[in-house]
Amino acid sequence: MANQLTPNNPLIQEIRELVKNARTSVAQQVNTQLLSTYWQIGRAIVEYEQQSQHRAEYGKQALKELSKELTKEFGKGFSVSNIQFMRRFYQTYSIQQTVSVKLSWSHYCELLSISDVNKRSFYEKEAVNSNWSVRELKRQIDSFLYERLLLSSGDANKEKVLALAQKGIEINQPADIIRDPYVFEFLGVPENKPMLESDLEKALVAQIEKFLLELGRGFMFVGTQQRVTLNNIHYYVDMVFYNKILRAYVLVELKTTKLTPEAAGQLNMYLNYYAAEVNDPDDNPPIGIILCTEKDSVAAEYALGGLSNNIFASRYVLYMPDKEQLIAQVEAVLKNWHEKNDGSAHE
Repeated sequence: MANQLTPNNPLIQEIRELVKNARTSVAQQVNTQLLSTYWQIGRAIVEYEQQSQHRAEYGKQALKELSKELTKEFGKGFSVSNIQFMRRFYQTYSIQQTVSVKLSWSHYCELLSISDVNKRSFYEKEAVNSNWSVRELKRQIDSFLYERLLLSSGDANKEKVLALAQKGIEINQPADIIRDPYVFEFLGVPENKPMLESDLEKALVAQIEKFLLELGRGFMFVGTQQRVTLNNIHYYVDMVFYNKILRAYVLVELKTTKLTPEAAGQLNMYLNYYAAEVNDPDDNPPIGIILCTEKDSVAAEYALGGLSNNIFASRYVLYMPDKEQLIAQVEAVLKNWHEKNDGSAHE
């Protein structure tokens, strides 16, 4: 009797990889051609409008007629709104080579809804660097990641705005992975509902992929309640991750209360243990993050100051941040920065 081919047979595995690679290659080619076509359609529309003396009134009617004719001939994909996006696509990326073929048309539709040039550039860079799906990109925009990153270190300035716009998130040191606040809207927990730390931990593990998205690039989940034994006494770290970019363990302690000095001291002990007992020779010093509901800046300075380990405290919220409030905070910080620089320039 001939040998039966199992799913793990080398021949089947080889053919499986060939088919997968072929499908990926075809999808990439289709995406590249689609972006190029939509860009050229946008250019044709803009050039056509420029030749008309009454662009505003005539343009709207022309788009409706164009949509009707193209839909009749080619089917879906040519609604008035989509044609408007094609037009805006060309106007925003007038040099075709600046369009990234690593992103889909749906990605660009999300990006084109952002009017701020620096903000749009940041999300575009991060969508490419972090390989975000369209849903993930939309979630990061809706949770105001850009504004949160600007406020995380408390020293937002024009240089930081330009750096985020031009390069996205650069991870060179532990502080670069910190956000404030972290947003856990994906847990679906009511804003004012009391929550035990164990329940918060279970909820985050149940939604670990979304939690990893919120943590940022390079994070791998190691586990929860990781045991630390000192003098025959067992302690447990709430959540442990490993960041591939920083080559470091990241220990996370969850607190459903405000930041306390005791929490900082306990996490510092865990970090000392990991540095001595868990780290491999090639690993960098472990990093600690305390996620709490409230963080007084003065208390945080005294609780975390003077520690040899990298320990950070950030707030977490269970709902999407208030847009106006976040934007106002960014504008206030940038205004203070401008005033300080203008003042020092006149001295």
